[in-house]
Parts: sequence; C-alpha cells; structure tokens
Amino acid sequence: MIEHRPFATLGGADHGWLKARHHFSFANYYDPRRMGWGPIRVWNDDQIAPMTGFPPHPHADMEIITYVREGAITHEDSLGNRGRTVAGDVQIMSAGSGIRHSEYNREPGTTTIFQIWIEPTQKGGPPAWGAKPFPKGDRSGRFTALASGFEEDVDALPIRTKARVLGATLKKGERIEYAIGADRRGYLVPAVGTVRVNGTLIGARDGAAVANEAHLAIEAVEDAEVVLVDAA
Repeated sequence: MIEHRPFATLGGADHGWLKARHHFSFANYYDPRRMGWGPIRVWNDDQIAPMTGFPPHPHADMEIITYVREGAITHEDSLGNRGRTVAGDVQIMSAGSGIRHSEYNREPGTTTIFQIWIEPTQKGGPPAWGAKPFPKGDRSGRFTALASGFEEDVDALPIRTKARVLGATLKKGERIEYAIGADRRGYLVPAVGTVRVNGTLIGARDGAAVANEAHLAIEAVEDAEVVLVDAA
C-alpha cells in the first residue's frame, strides 16, 4: 500500500517568521487519521525566516532528526553543544531523559528543513547531539543511511530506535530500489522533484505512507531529492 498525501492536504501554520506544514498531527493541527506512522511521530516541513528561530525549549524521549534543505540551522543545547548544519547535511538529537535546545536561522536568507521525530526503542538515557555532512554527490543514484539505529550502518548518525533515515538524489528517468520488508512501514517525501513510488506519482513535498510493501521502486519523473524513513 502506498498512500499518497499531497502537500496541499497537510496541516500547517503561518507564524510570520515560521511557515510550517505538518505531515502528522502537531501543535494546533490535529487529525485523528494522521497521528503518526508506526514509530514516526512528526514530519514537519519548515521555512524559517532570516535571523529568527526556535528559542530554548525542552524535549525528552524522542529521536529528532533535522534534514537541512536550504540555508543552515544553528543549534545550541543544555549540554554545551553548538553547531551549524548546512543544506544537504543532517543533525540528530537523542532527547533521552531530557534536554533543552534552541535552533536558529542565523543566515541572510530563508532556511528550509524537514524535522522528523521518531519514538525511541527505550525511554530515558543520557541525551546526545550530533551532526554530519552528507554530500549529495555521494548519494547520487542510491540510498545512503543518514541516521540509523542499526549497527551495520557505520557511516550514519546514530539514533536510538530501530529505524533508518535515508537520502538519495536521482536524475530524471533514474530508478532505484529499496527492500523495506512487508512487516515494516516507511514514509517518503521528495524534497525536490516528482517521483513514482511503486507506480504512484508523488510530487515535491508530498508524503508517501508505505505499508505491506516488500520492495520499493522509486523512479524520478524529473531530477529529484528524496528522504525515506524505514521504521518498524
């Protein structure tokens, strides 16, 4: 099953400095049919105005992955971590027993991100943060694990859940496959471009909710950049 969720049907909010679209129920957007997808609890599509951002706020018991699409995001937290993550790169935060952090766009232009929250396999534990570059050329025509809870994904940022966050860039007409397993769920969003997922047309920033599919075949209708979460 591939359930197409067009961008126009997503929840959202316009705070002036922040324009957000929500693939799942979040903040003031509530849809009982879209409370999450397996352990995936949040997938937000955020546009953050220059010199603005999220002031310090707490999190606990959540794996938070930020995929930067344009611009850069600057992170600071109560552990003393500070980092700037630029377009194409990824940061992760394991909130664990509790952490406070801020995320600001310190850039002269708009920053756009996907922020994905996945429930951890176990609650508690010390919080942690990390970031890493993932050059788009290195994932041309193939999926690369960006964040993963599986030990074999040695080059991915570690998260504390049995899930993978994968990225790929595709040229028009290019096709890749991914063995997800019929017992798992997936959620795919093209950051750029239109693709077909097992024959279903998915436009830029649309969602594709995947269940009961052993394999995924992704074909680029135009040049595309896709993000896929493979979760239990």
